[in-house]
Amino acid sequence: MNLKNGGILMFSHEIDNKLSLQLLETTDAEELLDLIDSNRSYLKEWLSWLDRIKEVSDTKSFIKNTKEQYASENGFQAGIWYDNKLIGVIGFVDIDWQDKKTEIGYWIDSKYQGKGIITKSCKVLITYAFNKLKLNKVEIHCAENNNKSQGIPKRLGFTKEGVLREAQCLYGKFVNLAIYGLLAREWE
Repeated sequence: MNLKNGGILMFSHEIDNKLSLQLLETTDAEELLDLIDSNRSYLKEWLSWLDRIKEVSDTKSFIKNTKEQYASENGFQAGIWYDNKLIGVIGFVDIDWQDKKTEIGYWIDSKYQGKGIITKSCKVLITYAFNKLKLNKVEIHCAENNNKSQGIPKRLGFTKEGVLREAQCLYGKFVNLAIYGLLAREWE
């Protein structure tokens, strides 16, 4: 999964013959913006960063930041590719090396929900976190009312550890965050 190719750090993982994860490249900026724009109203219900991404220069900046994040070993964001089409993003929000834990964040095109894509993608990142990075804990934070997103950690055997009250501000409205955790010894 983790490769060094001619001095350029790369992350890629083929999940099956249709689905893969790979670091975003600057050449993906336009496709990423189109994906965000086509899902903007849907994503705004759960994600707070959409107003900061309006132009290709914004997605290029995001991609540049994610590459720096990966190079500094502080997590990464990978594109979710289905039939060679970008359909979402998943990654480690950051990595707490001292406490050996990370948080997985994800979003996907609404047309591809309910197909197990995020669950499969999370499995890859969880295995990577525990087996390669030797972390002890993986967390997933979801808006308390986002039942679809909460279904992911539930299916993967995470424990609901609690709710942080009004922990995220979504366009002027505060929402509670459900916190799910999985320990390395609990993962198969």
